[in-house]
Amino acid sequence: MINRPLEGKTAIVTGASRINGIGAAVCLKLAEKGANIFFTTWGTYDKAMHKGNHQNDADLLVGKLEHCGISASYEEVDLSDSAQITNLLDLVEARIGKPSILVNNACFSQNHSWEDTTGKLLDQHYAINLRATTLLSIEFAKRFTGHKGSIIHLTSGQSKGPMTGELAYAATKGAIEALTITMAAELGSKGITVNAVNPGPTDTGWMTEDLQKVLLPKFPLGRIGKPEDAARLITFLASPESEWITGQIIHSEGGFLRQ
Repeated sequence: MINRPLEGKTAIVTGASRINGIGAAVCLKLAEKGANIFFTTWGTYDKAMHKGNHQNDADLLVGKLEHCGISASYEEVDLSDSAQITNLLDLVEARIGKPSILVNNACFSQNHSWEDTTGKLLDQHYAINLRATTLLSIEFAKRFTGHKGSIIHLTSGQSKGPMTGELAYAATKGAIEALTITMAAELGSKGITVNAVNPGPTDTGWMTEDLQKVLLPKFPLGRIGKPEDAARLITFLASPESEWITGQIIHSEGGFLRQ
């Protein structure tokens, strides 16, 4: 018997441009469980930031999702433009239906030294990592009328240790933990759970062989994190089985040793 607990549900997943990224893995896992998928892309950012093994093909992802027997669609959206938030929800409802699952996966990350931190750089990180995540979650919640809704944020374990060379990213993504806890309290009465997932170091194509050699001994389970690891947890948090879990920051990183 096929287990499809999300049959008929609609999920929004932001930042699913790359086939080998966490966003795409989340889309596929949710689709396997029966959810219809609407995902966002922003190729301008990907082309500028990702130099490694990053295959961008939104139409290919749509084909894989539809193979699961669900409806799938996407749109290229600049989430740094707050005016796009309402437009995005309108588009999802028009094409697929009212969403009951929101996965805030899109992020902005640019390595820099603390001396090179500028107002512009901070604003670029804030616009995607915190402002878009917050406003999209609020608009999602305003429109939600179902019985079980799920918001899942992606974070990177900023509370577990420093992230040198990524001050703007660490500051803006670190705020997601506070957002998660307070938003869970605010939205519980609407039947919406709010959680955050820290997947730890995950090989989505950016890891060199040398970096993998450095990181591998830090994983007690003997392998590097994969996008599917995060996708399984996020799919569980979106499922009916997780209805009593909210306001949690879950560090699902294979026991990664930070020392």
